Amino acid sequence: MKHYSEIIRSPLITEKGTLVNEQANQVLFRVVRDANKVEIQRAVEQFFNVKVVKVRTVNVLGKTRRVGRSMGRRSDWKKAYVTLAEGQRIDFFEGA
Repeated sequence: MKHYSEIIRSPLITEKGTLVNEQANQVLFRVVRDANKVEIQRAVEQFFNVKVVKVRTVNVLGKTRRVGRSMGRRSDWKKAYVTLAEGQRIDFFEGA
């Protein structure tokens, strides 16, 4: 079992992430590719001290990029939609 700081890479602060946070009380995270839903749930509960109801995951394929004549590819990554219990909240811009 990995430590929770190894599972959660970063929060995803995007327009869609803000929208699902307001409407469905969900938070988006970029997580390690081999993490499962149970590990993600435990990591979020321990790290942020909140109650997690549900976790949905999406494997995102990296885009192919071109710089001049050379082609490259961004790495694949995993996104987690974490649904928090009623009344629970994670605010990343608390002091701003």
